[in-house]
Formats: sequence, structure tokens, C-alpha cells
Amino acid sequence: MAVAGNAALVVVDVQKGFEELDFWGERNHPEADGNIAALIDVWQSTGRPVVLVRHDSARPDSPLRTGYAGNDFKEYVAERRGRGGGAELLVTKSVNSAFLGSPDLGTWLRGEGITQIVLVGIQTNMCVETTARMGGNLGYEVLVAYDATYTFGLEGPFGWRRSADELARASAVSLHGGGFARVVTTGEVVAAAG
Repeated sequence: MAVAGNAALVVVDVQKGFEELDFWGERNHPEADGNIAALIDVWQSTGRPVVLVRHDSARPDSPLRTGYAGNDFKEYVAERRGRGGGAELLVTKSVNSAFLGSPDLGTWLRGEGITQIVLVGIQTNMCVETTARMGGNLGYEVLVAYDATYTFGLEGPFGWRRSADELARASAVSLHGGGFARVVTTGEVVAAAG
């Protein structure tokens, strides 16, 4: 695996509102926050571009709603903003895909000559997966650092309930097996990017 010298690290929705487990339920990957922080550090120290994506929920009960403390980035992301040697972009969105936010992520990536993106963040099977699928469809080489993402258990149709681990694994299989992205570990990305 190779990580391009100008590969963009796209940090999806690492916001304080996801700490409100009474709202979201049980999560997986307790190591994810440390892995996300480590990847931001590698990107900033090597001068690679970092894209910070923030979900501005329009739902009045959402912990990610605009104007609420949960909308803010988690501390370890906030304290790293603007500290890298490479370009940095803030994208805000109210839907799942970072490609449907403002400013337009695809336009920015093309303008910077970036063809490879590395995705990390929250939730594995929601905004990370949707962004990965769109990125793959748009022709980007997409890497998903699986253990630098996490999600929550969820109930779907017919009373079906799946745990956070089951949902994350299903996302990884769909993305990797379906050819949308290459699903890798944080360690693999760090080794290739160093």
C-alpha cells in the first residue's frame, strides 16, 4: 500500500456530540480517537493536507445541532487545527457525504491535484461509508483506516438490531469487497505515510 505525498486525510464528524452515549447507544473501537489523533499528527508533520468535516445537524434534538456544544470538534481535533505544514480545509455538511458539503470537497481536491483520500471518523457505517462510496464513484483512490472509525448499535426494519461491531464490519466488507475503497488499519497507513 502506498500513501501519496499529497493524500488528503479526511476527518469526518469527530464532534463532542458523539460522546452523548445516552442518545447514541453503545459504540465500538475505543481506540479510534487515539488512532485519529495519531493520523492527524502524521499528516501535519509530513505537510500533507487535512480536511476537517463537521456535521451541522438540522434536527432540533440532535447532539450535533448547530449552536449546541456537541456540534464542536472533540478537543484533540480542535487543538490540532491549523498546526500542520500542509493545506487545511473545513467542510460543513448537513447530510451524510462530505462531498455534499460546503465548500465543495471535490472541487477543492481537484484544485489541489489530490487523487487519494484517507478517511477516518464517525460513524463508520454512516458518514464515513457514504463519503467513501461517493469518493470511489467520483474516481478517487479511497483508503479507510478502519480502526480510526467507530459507530453505534442500530435498529432497522423488521426489528432487526445490529451491534456497532456488526455494522462496522458490514461497512468494511461492502466498501472493500465492493471496490469502493481499500479498508486498512491505522498502523498500515502510518507505516506507508511516514
